[in-house]
Amino acid sequence: MSQKELQRIKVVENAVAGKLAVAEAAELLQLSERQVTRLKGRLEGDSGEWVYHGNRGRRPANAIPEETRQKVVELATGKYAGFNDSHLQEKLAVAEGIVLSRQSVRRILRGAQLRSPQRRRSPKYRSRRQRRGREGMMVLTDASRHDWLEGRGPMLTMIGWIDDATGKVYSARFQAEPEDSAGYLRTLRHLVEARGIAWSVYRDRHGTFQRSDDHWSVAEQLAGRQLPTQVGGALEEPGIESIAARSPQARGRVERLWKTFQDRLVSELRLARASDLERANAVLDLFLVDYNQRFAKLAKETAQAWRKLDRRLDLDYIFCLRYERTVGKDHVVSLGEGISVQLPALANQRGYAGRKAEVCRQPDGRLPVYLERRLLWVRQAASDQPVRALKMNRNTAPRRKKPVRVYKPGGRLALRA
Repeated sequence: MSQKELQRIKVVENAVAGKLAVAEAAELLQLSERQVTRLKGRLEGDSGEWVYHGNRGRRPANAIPEETRQKVVELATGKYAGFNDSHLQEKLAVAEGIVLSRQSVRRILRGAQLRSPQRRRSPKYRSRRQRRGREGMMVLTDASRHDWLEGRGPMLTMIGWIDDATGKVYSARFQAEPEDSAGYLRTLRHLVEARGIAWSVYRDRHGTFQRSDDHWSVAEQLAGRQLPTQVGGALEEPGIESIAARSPQARGRVERLWKTFQDRLVSELRLARASDLERANAVLDLFLVDYNQRFAKLAKETAQAWRKLDRRLDLDYIFCLRYERTVGKDHVVSLGEGISVQLPALANQRGYAGRKAEVCRQPDGRLPVYLERRLLWVRQAASDQPVRALKMNRNTAPRRKKPVRVYKPGGRLALRA
């Protein structure tokens, strides 16, 4: 018998004995006077059983059937092993036709001694940055190298772009290579073509976005700034502001996105038995549609900030790996690693030997050649090899030569770099 029931017995006995008025007893028990009168009529003997509720010991009419409980435990330990409570509740409702609340699923699992794979820590206080007011004002980007396939396939890297105002994931892709410029350029182009041009990009201080070397060429010294990286240049072309975060906590939204993906998406990949890159990207496309429907928020302002894509922009030139090379006397432009482009002859027998040209490596393997941003020639893809940045590019600082001893008139020794 609970303390509350013992107190109710004592008060009702005093009311029956005339030591308390019905109104006083009702105030003490926080009941109506009519209910206290009923309790006085039920007072019998010294057993105290009259104070128990009439439904005590009976099975509730809305209780979950035992068969359903066993089915939930069987699915949680079998088909949906590793799913967290919320994700499991969604799958039970959509795929299995078992409609239960999250709390009911949690009680069933805890009663069967099944813990959630998602451990929660007590939050630390930090001042959270407010979301942007409009969709398209800021896009967050990052990459996550993770064992997404849980040993069934190769280690994969996901690169994603998430809107700050709504939390929608507009562009995300798996790739076999680690975090690199080619992956960012590929997904950034998909974002621009699908949504438009954002005002700004919030990113980390990875070398794909900003240079970390101290080398300044003569042209850079005259310009007063270092030349941007491949991705940095692609952001500058359409006028997208690049904002560098100073800590992982500052990019909390995209970091929490990876935590959610490494829980829910890994379970979806396991359920689909994905074991290669192509299948993983197919599952990812379906997952993003469901994720945006469940977790996206409404922006504070209904108007959107996406800028329309200018048709005059050459996307093949902007979103590619560009390398400046000198055209040889045989009108061949060489990129190294056995990659070269033979420029065609002109009708008037004029050529480009000795001039500076830019060779662009497209994600599909094509090699367009530009001269002063004018397209000269496009070499089609020769193989299915993945496109990656070359080891030597225009942003690589040249090695310093050893000083040379020079004897000047008068017997003085000088060092010339």
